[in-house]
Amino acid sequence: MSRILVAYSTTDGHTLRICERLQQVMAQQGHAATVVPLAQADALDLPGFDKIVIGASIRYGKHQPSVKQFIERHQALLESKGNAFFTVNIVARKPEKNQPDTNPYLIKFLRTLSWQPKLLGVFAGKLDYPRYRFVDRFMIRLIMLMTNGPTDPKAVIEFTDWQQVEAFGQRVCDMP
Repeated sequence: MSRILVAYSTTDGHTLRICERLQQVMAQQGHAATVVPLAQADALDLPGFDKIVIGASIRYGKHQPSVKQFIERHQALLESKGNAFFTVNIVARKPEKNQPDTNPYLIKFLRTLSWQPKLLGVFAGKLDYPRYRFVDRFMIRLIMLMTNGPTDPKAVIEFTDWQQVEAFGQRVCDMP
């Protein structure tokens, strides 16, 4: 049994849902998974975990700055353990952009780091127009219009492939 930390950064809460599903998969495999917001992870005994997974959402093409800061602060520790990173973004709804080697946001983010995660994942997120503030709703609709995505301001669409999430969770469990 491994102790696994799943630390996340989320904009609208969907990354947390993905982390909770990962936690379920890990528990089913007999592992103890702790899910916490990235901002609270520093308060934990990080060396006490066998594996560390970081999940981060994208908004307007970028991860929150705290994600890179956490990774840089703990790079040596991450490299000494089983580790994984996944990103959650709407562009991953497209089959040609839903893999680590084809997702432009993940590729761009990894270029800013010297850390190379042992396991990478990309998951499509959730579009929830009614929940967004006016400016975000407007901007995201504009982006969707330009990328042939849904623009109905009442639309709530979950693009996440939960089988893909569960398979990632299994790969984390199998990682040394």
